[in-house]
Amino acid sequence: MPIAETTSNATSVSAAFEMLLEEIEADIDVVNHQGSRAFERRDYDAARDVLERVAKITAFREKLDTLRREWHQIAGSPDVDDEETQTHRRDLGRLQRGQRTPEQEYYVPILRALDDLGGSAPLGDVLDRVHEMMRDILRDVDFQPLASDPALPRWRNAAQWARNSMCREGLLKNDSPRGIWEISEAGRRYLMET
Repeated sequence: MPIAETTSNATSVSAAFEMLLEEIEADIDVVNHQGSRAFERRDYDAARDVLERVAKITAFREKLDTLRREWHQIAGSPDVDDEETQTHRRDLGRLQRGQRTPEQEYYVPILRALDDLGGSAPLGDVLDRVHEMMRDILRDVDFQPLASDPALPRWRNAAQWARNSMCREGLLKNDSPRGIWEISEAGRRYLMET
């Protein structure tokens, strides 16, 4: 198989992972909304069932994210925004006008924002800084609202999922108070190395 064809296939697989992750995240948002409604109705059995379902879907998403990272290691982390790939890429899902910025692109801006904010900060403060840093690299599709939450732009959701991955990888502290993001020593080293 020619190198260009291999790169194009690797890029298509990376794009498929990104779209699948987004669809799973959207499903989690829908299920969370169902749980909120059940809780508001004081239907605690239904709310508990939804919580269990969200936990299972989230665990599945984490497995898929691990597979995506393995794929990037095998394929050599192809650039998913390659012009040739965008021209020839198959329609693999709802993101027809483009593709969201990959989750890993949020890592350094999140770490830099936390470093600038003294090592820890509320989610909103971090995301405001991340937005400032990424404004020029975020794509049009990143600013579109999620179908499950019209008030939430896709990029904010992706940044929050990046935070979850960064906690699993040890770049952010996992035991910070709710709503507070905090850089770890490993995160500081990662930031210094990039």
